[in-house]
Amino acid sequence: MVQDAVNRWWWPSLMMFGPHDKDSPHSGDSMRWGIKRITNDELRQKFVDATVPQAKVLGVTLPDPELKWDEERGHYDFGPIDWSEFLNVVAGHGPCNRERLADARQGLRGRCLGARGGGGLCRQAGAARAAARPHDRPTRA
Repeated sequence: MVQDAVNRWWWPSLMMFGPHDKDSPHSGDSMRWGIKRITNDELRQKFVDATVPQAKVLGVTLPDPELKWDEERGHYDFGPIDWSEFLNVVAGHGPCNRERLADARQGLRGRCLGARGGGGLCRQAGAARAAARPHDRPTRA
């Protein structure tokens, strides 16, 4: 079961850091402005470098035949990312898109939209948090 999950989510996990720096239109500006302190590629490399040893401890095989340690760089090399799945999901054609849209049509997403949407779940969550942390309540002026 763990191996199946790793096989399914390894590549999407690498995609979650965003496009390669050379393909990311806003990374340069975000770095210059201090919004972003670590690039997409640096974060992805840190993730791979941390995850490979964890996978070894767990006895899980990462589904990348090109994954290997590069002694000279001091990092793991990994294969090219196929961005087609990522681009498909971003375009609204992901595996859960139909369900999400169906829920929205039925008003299920409206539960947290205030009085008109019901808001019951949000009110319950807010009340539970307030009860657990009374010192965090905002004061009214």
